[in-house]
Amino acid sequence: MTILIAIAVAIVVIVALIFASNVIVYIPNDRVGIVERLWGAPSLTRGLIALSGEVGYQPQVLRGGLHYFFPFQYRVHKADLVTIPQGEIGYIFARDGRELLDGQALGEIVDANIEDVAAFLKAGGQKGPQRAIIREGTHAINVAQFAIITAARVHGLLLSEEEKDTVDHMGRMLGERKGFAPVVVGGTASKVLPVEKSAQGDDDASDVLGVVTIHDGPVLPPDEIVAPRVGEDPTNRATFHNNFQNISAFLRAGGRRGRQHQVLVEGTYYLNRLFATVEFIRKTIVPVGSVGVVVSYYGKAGADRSGDGYSHGELVDNGCRGVWKEPLLPGKYAFNTYAGKIQLVPTTNFILKWSKEVTNAHKYDENLTEVALITKDAFEPLMPLSVVVHIDYRKAPLVVQRFGDIKRLVDQTLDPMVSAYFKNTGQTKTLIELLQERSEIQEKAGIDMKGRFEAYNLELQEVLIGTPHGNTGDASGQRIDTILNQLRDRQVAKEQMETYDQQQQAADKERTLREAQARTQIQTELTKSEISVKIRTNEGDAAIAAASKEAQVININAEAERKRQIAVGEGKAAATESVGKAEANAIRAKAEALTGEGARMQLINDLGRQFADALREGNIAIVPKIALGGNDGNALSTLAQLANAFMADKLELKEGAEDSRAPGPGSLPRNV
Repeated sequence: MTILIAIAVAIVVIVALIFASNVIVYIPNDRVGIVERLWGAPSLTRGLIALSGEVGYQPQVLRGGLHYFFPFQYRVHKADLVTIPQGEIGYIFARDGRELLDGQALGEIVDANIEDVAAFLKAGGQKGPQRAIIREGTHAINVAQFAIITAARVHGLLLSEEEKDTVDHMGRMLGERKGFAPVVVGGTASKVLPVEKSAQGDDDASDVLGVVTIHDGPVLPPDEIVAPRVGEDPTNRATFHNNFQNISAFLRAGGRRGRQHQVLVEGTYYLNRLFATVEFIRKTIVPVGSVGVVVSYYGKAGADRSGDGYSHGELVDNGCRGVWKEPLLPGKYAFNTYAGKIQLVPTTNFILKWSKEVTNAHKYDENLTEVALITKDAFEPLMPLSVVVHIDYRKAPLVVQRFGDIKRLVDQTLDPMVSAYFKNTGQTKTLIELLQERSEIQEKAGIDMKGRFEAYNLELQEVLIGTPHGNTGDASGQRIDTILNQLRDRQVAKEQMETYDQQQQAADKERTLREAQARTQIQTELTKSEISVKIRTNEGDAAIAAASKEAQVININAEAERKRQIAVGEGKAAATESVGKAEANAIRAKAEALTGEGARMQLINDLGRQFADALREGNIAIVPKIALGGNDGNALSTLAQLANAFMADKLELKEGAEDSRAPGPGSLPRNV
């Protein structure tokens, strides 16, 4: 038992000695081992890292696994791997290397990986904060040589208090500059507060650009305020710095320390915020109806392009220092306002109001007040004015070169000129004339001042004069108000007189109207009666015409009936005559055969029968409607007489016809 205990104690002692002597060291796979040599020869004479096996921190790191060392000669410091999350940046502080040169703020980027400390130092790497940065990923870095600053923590080994303060200060400064994240232009991280909302609604706070300031490299010449553009040619790989992301290329291209003329537009940029800081500013918008005149603080000196007749300053070509000859047309520009300014000049008509109560949105006339006049009759009215002005966009640079900006032009030139003109005009007019001749004064002012405005490269469109009035509260104003009140009373009296005249005329018109209305009403009744008479007359005429027409129709019918009856009677008479002639011939034949009284009676019988048939068929009245004479008792005798006469006529006709012939035997006597 004692032996077993002794063996166990020996094993524990041996294991403790092994661990204490660092003969065997285990490194987990998610950590690295930094080797420190504790004793031996030679000792370090400079720096912190033992490149040749000297006593001190060794440049190589140990990765995961078992590692074997000589007992009690080495100490292994275990450290976490350096992990940079996606979308973040890590910064490097080197504890060993060459000293920084005068004026140098950051250590140069060497052609060596920072995971290889020996290569870094042999390539001439410098101590202190580095220009190089670490991007996303996990890195096995010797944190005895490099302190790695991330957003979450500082990776470093056994830092002294002084080094710790330096690294902590770097971390705080980077946090203030938001240096652990890439620069995103146009995103939520780059928003700036809008100065004011524009009329076009283009007030997006993220519609910005980035102005870069470099904190390392050669300084600018004394007469320069903005560093020139360098390394913008992507085909030249040695100098193309890709928007300040390649620091070595930027410096090789001749880049200077200070605020840069080149700006960053929308995009994501991985910039070392110890080397370059970014300020977000709004893009310059030239609205419709305006042009932008550029006053550049950057560029080479250019030739004067203003012309021989212009002596108020120089205009230069675009890109040169000074006032550019060609203005910027409406649009949105990524203009570096530290390298110059854009003076907006309206190209549409704008109104200037000489009135303290009214100020336009452009604010050019905010210092203008009514023009104080002294009239010919010693009144002191105030005259409000409105002047419509236009600026040719091609002459906008001349205006800016001469006056600086439009507000200065209005305050220092147009206000004195316009005020003096109307003061001179007011001295030649009485107050009443000033009021009554406003239109003529206004028209003349527009003509007279056109030439004066053209001398300042302006176009006068219109001059509008308001109503002169006095100052409220002072004696002059009260006198003017008294005159105006008198004029008003006089005008009211005139208007009343005209009103009375109009009322009288209206009364006359009303009387005439009522008489006309009365006549109209009577005329209506007269018209109705006349119409009624005409209607009845027309009805009577129509009845007469109808009766006449009916009578005509009756007469026509009667005449037609009469003619028909005559025609029928004549036809029947002709027929009867023909029959009689035939019968007469027959009787004559019979008479020739018969002699004596028998022949005569036969003839009388035949003639009577024929006469009766004729009366019946001809529908001839036996008794005439008109009595020829006698009474009813002798009507038959009258009829007999007519029959005898008729037969006598017939016999005479026969005898006449037969006289040409010799009388034959048995002929009748003529008186039969």
